[in-house]
Amino acid sequence: MPERLTFCGVFGREESLLAQRAFSAPQGEGRGPFDRDRDRIVQSRAFRRLAGKTQVFTSRASDHFRSRLTHTIEVAQVARQVAAALGLNVDLAETLALVHDIGHPPFGHAGERALDRCLQRHGLRFDHNLHALRIVERFEQRYAGHRGLNLTLGTREGIVKHSRDYSVSEHPDLAEYFLDQSPPLEAQLIDLADEIAYLTADLDDGVESGLLDIRHVRDHVGILRSSYAGVQQAHPGAQEKYIFHDALQAMQKTLILDLIRTTRQNVELLGASSLQNIRNHHSRLAIFSAPAEAQRQEEKRYLYETLYTCPELDLEHRKASEVVTELFEFWVDEPEELPEAYFAEIESEGLPRVVADYIAGMTDNFILLQYAEFRRRIRSGTARLWPRR
Repeated sequence: MPERLTFCGVFGREESLLAQRAFSAPQGEGRGPFDRDRDRIVQSRAFRRLAGKTQVFTSRASDHFRSRLTHTIEVAQVARQVAAALGLNVDLAETLALVHDIGHPPFGHAGERALDRCLQRHGLRFDHNLHALRIVERFEQRYAGHRGLNLTLGTREGIVKHSRDYSVSEHPDLAEYFLDQSPPLEAQLIDLADEIAYLTADLDDGVESGLLDIRHVRDHVGILRSSYAGVQQAHPGAQEKYIFHDALQAMQKTLILDLIRTTRQNVELLGASSLQNIRNHHSRLAIFSAPAEAQRQEEKRYLYETLYTCPELDLEHRKASEVVTELFEFWVDEPEELPEAYFAEIESEGLPRVVADYIAGMTDNFILLQYAEFRRRIRSGTARLWPRR
């Protein structure tokens, strides 16, 4: 059984097709198209703002908790490892990992849900994948000749399709992204690399926060329990916190190796000999095995029941929803209070979408400053919001 699936990755003719950009760009010696995309993403303002956006816990609680940026870096580590083991295009996989969360608004999923509810009242929706595409195509203005980052077709397809599928009938504007075909394996593995990274990190941050107890986690999460037992046997007498840390790494390794092994087996069972074979297959081939998937679901349920919905975080989520909702409604009612740079977009995009775009680009700290000034205005009746970008 071959160990690598190089023929099923984005190389050669397929790379030439997916390397296309909307605008011509100089070619750097020794640098591939997705390598160049990675640099453009890392140097973007939207990427830098991820440092100020919530993953699970706000950065105001502790400097040690993951931000959306540090989570993204951890996802990139996993994606590179899986792609390299399968012989895929590592540059493309890493680039997609680095850009996969760039469309998230402040306050994590709580902020995203609140923004989506606001838009639904205007017949619209907020989708962080599609918002990420808007960021890289429209909002990042870094070049003299065009708007956006001018990323390759392959990277833009991965932004759209790495975690879900879209139909041409519902999204005709996305037709260029091969919506009737499965994405390349490099894109397929990103959603699972994301799962592996956050399942490990959220247990770690949950224990660090004091909201989770190591023994309780061990008793209720099977994959962590077996990893913990192995570390404890290898290091008898070690402190519990160090055994737990090593067990988390062992758990992550177990999931990574299962993803590599199962994806390889699926490709071989299909008899795929090209990327087009991957595209033509009706379902995704980058998946966990049935036992690993059951372990993943058990851990995810545990995190939802004990951490994500715990009273302490529930209070944060309700506050986040209040901040997003009140500011959204204020700017829809008072569009003249938006920064002038957004005025030109209202005619083509509509006011609700423009307000959502403005809010989605904010860091946690910036939106809280806006909200504090908004509340001060209500109390005092003074004029404009401050500070503004």
